[in-house]
Amino acid sequence: MTDTAAGGGTGASTFGPLTADDYNWSMGRWSRLLAPLLLDFAGGAPENGGRVLDVGCGTGSLTFAAAGRYPRAEVVGCDIAEPLLAHARAVNPEPGRVRFEHGDACALPYPDGAFDLVLSSLVLMFVPDGALAAREMARVARPGATVAATAWDFRGGAVYHRLVADTAAALDPVAAAWRERVQRAPGVRLGDLAALWRGAGLSGVRDGSLTIRMDYAGIDDFWGALTRSGQFGSFFRTLSPERQRVIADAVRAAYLSGDPDGPRSFAATAWAVLGTR
Repeated sequence: MTDTAAGGGTGASTFGPLTADDYNWSMGRWSRLLAPLLLDFAGGAPENGGRVLDVGCGTGSLTFAAAGRYPRAEVVGCDIAEPLLAHARAVNPEPGRVRFEHGDACALPYPDGAFDLVLSSLVLMFVPDGALAAREMARVARPGATVAATAWDFRGGAVYHRLVADTAAALDPVAAAWRERVQRAPGVRLGDLAALWRGAGLSGVRDGSLTIRMDYAGIDDFWGALTRSGQFGSFFRTLSPERQRVIADAVRAAYLSGDPDGPRSFAATAWAVLGTR
């Protein structure tokens, strides 16, 4: 995902190239589960309907959840990936009230104070400059509005990630370096999101964590979701076929853990933060 929006940001994302189907398989299904938890965390509805922005909306999981939660609000989802926006527009049941627009999290194409609630879920760890994205989200919120976001706790809360990243890192020094980069991404570490929010000038900052379960039908579902798109998929495709085979076999063994192939359920925790403009 690489693009440039009206505000002049780089638009670069570390999530990797993808189609809407691949995104929904690797990330969208988990975004749908996390969306209501983030809305609960963010608090009450904007006054008099208002306007809600979902930054890095993907295929619209949080955007549609916000539209359902706030039926009087105008809801806008923005993203840099046109294939994801096209999918969201195609399945949008309320195009008059809910819109999907091209937008870079680091250079949002909206005026100051344009929204009554600004949200972003599972996005900040993929942007090139987390501090800039936080400032942009604060900028487009009106005075008194809530700005809330989540980011995966890749270090301690995302079992699926540690299973793959630690297995690969034990086998390959290049994979170990990749793991370190991912686990230093914006918002991933304890307290990161709160620091970003305070740095953006937001007040009343409060952070916490939100947990879902990631349910996989079997190893093909698990491995396919990781390798067809996303951060790990982009990295994995840079390895030689031999390195790919070795890592794939080891991840399969870790997933199976001595049992037959079949369903597995992994806890996945995201850090959450909110603050007031």
